[in-house]
Amino acid sequence: MIKIIKYNDLKFDASLKKIIQFKRMDSKEIKLSVSKILNDIKTKKDIALFKYAKKFDNVSNPKKELKLKSSEIKNAKLNCSKESLKALRLAAKRIEKFHKYQMPKNINYSDNDGMKIKTRWIPLESAGIYVPGGKASYPSSVLMSAIPAKVAGVKNITMTVPSPSGKINPLILAAAEVCGIKDIYRVGGAQAIGSLTYGTETIKPVDIIVGPGNQWVAEAKKQVLGDVNIDMMAGPSEILIVADKNNNPDWVAYDMLAQAEHDESAQAILITDNEIFARDVNESIKKVIRKLNRSDIIKNSLKKNGLILVIKDLKNSPDIINEIAPEHLSLMFKNCQSIENNIINAGVIFMGKWTPEAMGDYIMGPSHVLPTNGAARNSSGLSVYNFIKRISTIKSTKKTMDNIGPSAKIIAECEGLDAHAQSIKVRLNEK
Repeated sequence: MIKIIKYNDLKFDASLKKIIQFKRMDSKEIKLSVSKILNDIKTKKDIALFKYAKKFDNVSNPKKELKLKSSEIKNAKLNCSKESLKALRLAAKRIEKFHKYQMPKNINYSDNDGMKIKTRWIPLESAGIYVPGGKASYPSSVLMSAIPAKVAGVKNITMTVPSPSGKINPLILAAAEVCGIKDIYRVGGAQAIGSLTYGTETIKPVDIIVGPGNQWVAEAKKQVLGDVNIDMMAGPSEILIVADKNNNPDWVAYDMLAQAEHDESAQAILITDNEIFARDVNESIKKVIRKLNRSDIIKNSLKKNGLILVIKDLKNSPDIINEIAPEHLSLMFKNCQSIENNIINAGVIFMGKWTPEAMGDYIMGPSHVLPTNGAARNSSGLSVYNFIKRISTIKSTKKTMDNIGPSAKIIAECEGLDAHAQSIKVRLNEK
């Protein structure tokens, strides 16, 4: 089912290179189409928004139906089971608790030169939450995107969700109510990103857009960056599992399948030091895949992007891990803590067999909106930090100027900035 490559195989380095270079290929057609949609929204506002809402989101009367009524949001709960609502509330509680611990503290200090400096953390005023609703519908993404914004203190949260079938999963709306989101619009794709960026008569522009989406959404976020802030350039979901033979191959198989079922471009990789275990996992995948609802998607994903690497010693795995820089990293071998500090490129790390990535998608605490396509080399997962900014206030005295002003003046002169130097000199009473 999945290709197995051994460390002494001549193809090992080439296969590893292919993993590192793995990414969703840019489509010129999508790029041009997205550019047209964004420009339409920017220049024609509601006229363009309503046109695309009718075409792609089955909204027959956008002027009246694009924004969900408060009664629709409340009534959605009636179509959700008590168990699902209870699970949502528990997840929300855990996610909120974790992100409260992330909030940084303001800084306020004075130094011996008479300088006083303070830094305040200030929430952004508005945020746009994009929630997928096409091939898959994720209530969890509402919680994982909105709660960090709410904890950060963002006052105005706008949510967009596509409705290609004319319907929205009621649990998505229930999750929105749990998060206190009131402004929800039936719109998806590039037109949603454009509306949140440039604003229309119906949808107000926001300061940042977050949340996962398809290739059209990813391309739209890429193109609007600069006009609005975004969380990250999201690509296909991915997992890298490092496991020894002392694991249940069925458990590892399901962990890989859980990632592969997202879409055909998702990537699932296993690294092990035991060839027999590698084959056992492969057999487990063949055995259980038939039982799953999204088996066709999984088969295509594993065929294109799945891989099992057999290496000599798992203690040497950090080099490979850091090269791949996976979105999700699962370490399932004895004394895996010993390599944790050597891992510097990963979206999130799951330690041990009792910490499956699937739990992290829903209820553990940290947001599941994470860097993909190797972006973990230089970025982090969504958090309160995405929704806050900092402002420093500085106050100095004559003592400050006398003590450190001369050095500042020298640097200004070295840079050839005479006005800078003079601004300091006049305060030093120099001629």
